[in-house]
Amino acid sequence: MSNKRIAVVVNPIAGMGGRVGLKGTDGVVQEAISKGAEPVAPGRAMVALNAFAQMSKVRARYKNPIKVEWLTCKGPMGEDSFKKAKIPKKDITIVYAAKDPKHTTAEDTRNACKAFVKEKADLVVFVGGDGTARDVYSVVGSDVLMLGIPSGVKMHSGVFCVNPEVAARILEMFIDGEISPTQVEVMDLDEERYRHGEWNIKIFGYARSPYEPSYIQGGKEIIREHEDDVLEDIAWYISELMKDEPLTMWILGAGGTLLAIGKELKIDKSLLGIDIVINKQLVAKDVNETRLLELLKEHPKAKLVLSPIGAQGFFLGRGNLQLSPKVIRMIGMENILVVSTPAKLNRTPVLRVDTGDPTLDKEFTDRKHLFVIAGDHFKVLHPIGSVSQAETEQP
Repeated sequence: MSNKRIAVVVNPIAGMGGRVGLKGTDGVVQEAISKGAEPVAPGRAMVALNAFAQMSKVRARYKNPIKVEWLTCKGPMGEDSFKKAKIPKKDITIVYAAKDPKHTTAEDTRNACKAFVKEKADLVVFVGGDGTARDVYSVVGSDVLMLGIPSGVKMHSGVFCVNPEVAARILEMFIDGEISPTQVEVMDLDEERYRHGEWNIKIFGYARSPYEPSYIQGGKEIIREHEDDVLEDIAWYISELMKDEPLTMWILGAGGTLLAIGKELKIDKSLLGIDIVINKQLVAKDVNETRLLELLKEHPKAKLVLSPIGAQGFFLGRGNLQLSPKVIRMIGMENILVVSTPAKLNRTPVLRVDTGDPTLDKEFTDRKHLFVIAGDHFKVLHPIGSVSQAETEQP
């Protein structure tokens, strides 16, 4: 079997706007940096590559080595992550270098992909969000397979694996010929309108990606329900809980279900931001990680209300990066309430988290199931999905 040529491109700025509440970095990189944002994508790439390296060592012990030729970019667009993961230098070819590695652009991503195509890559792995997915797809189209390692704020496209560790297992299956490609949607979301609370999304194109349903998140399903009465029941129930705990700080997540809670409370709830309510009054709107940490120090008794993304199942790690591992630990897992209508749950096989902290993720998934508030005094037990360490280390 000939060696597979796998290309890796990292968008160093992807996801930087999440924790500072900017809902993306398109056009606002400097603002994100000024607010204290730090790169997250190179670290996510390193986690995936390190998992692959460890898997390769296990395979080598069983005299079943993984054969792969890596193509990547110089510096933070790939090379740095390979070095930290200790991938052998002899296996790596640098095919593109950005003119300004400290300030990479979408054009750099596209130029890197042009180089990958020229070098006949079998698969392009990118680290970023929907914007990076669009940049990659605009070059490779459906001619070259692509796979996303999630590191953006918005990840509605069906090309992303569920987390960096799982990417290693997908790559192993791809190299061994154990996984088939399928057509997936690449979504186009207007980021400027998104920042102003408007969710405007359409299909940008159809890519081809290695597909295994347990490991690929799937595209965001637009669930249009006629369950206003159920939403009102959920909102009323949460409102009653707030009434019983007037001194508790309630942190309301993003999405239409949470918007219904805001309507019940008669507050100006943001659609896509994280808002703070105390004694049923809005005290802070669209807060970032820093402000959340400040408020949690002032109000240590807090509860967080979230709703999963339809079909994907993520209730942490997609569109709410302000809720960092540090924030989650200050709140406490026992103080997180997940709400959803039954119709959405029926279309969402498992709940998922991707906080960026594998230990914290495991604390969630070790529970196997979570209670979801699905009506007035009505809860259902719903599975929370996980990919065990054993699955990613099979020889």
